[in-house]
Amino acid sequence: MTAAKIRIEPLTMQAFAQFGEVITVPANPNRQYFDGGLLNLRPAARPSLSLVRRDPSPLPLAATLMERHQFSSQTFIALDVGRWLVLVAPHRATGGPDMSLACAFLPAPGQGVTFGADVWHHPLTVFDRSGTFAIFMWRNSGSGDEEFHTLTQPVSIDLV
Repeated sequence: MTAAKIRIEPLTMQAFAQFGEVITVPANPNRQYFDGGLLNLRPAARPSLSLVRRDPSPLPLAATLMERHQFSSQTFIALDVGRWLVLVAPHRATGGPDMSLACAFLPAPGQGVTFGADVWHHPLTVFDRSGTFAIFMWRNSGSGDEEFHTLTQPVSIDLV
């Protein structure tokens, strides 16, 4: 079976709006807030801030796994990274990600994202070199913190 193919597009606020919020380092020296996309629907969940370092993956990438946070948003802030992937898909009415509506984005330097609650996304993936990120989400150590879904057919992701 041939893998479905998705071409990576530049990350823009307009193209990503249905999935969450794009975070961009401000051009001026003033503080800019990005809390409009932050959401937690579980009163017992607490804020969680973590750091992660990822080793690079080769292109083309065969995506086989998606994850979601059904009750809260999740934010990725690139701290030290080259190119990285944002692969998202809406939740299918029958369960799991709807990969027929999936989109892949390549953030520009200085961009991060907040995935909306219940948005499926590929695990954090970097290209070219290892990358470091800050991740903000809510956790209560229950099954609603995160859900993983193995795709029945891999999705091929490439820049061309």
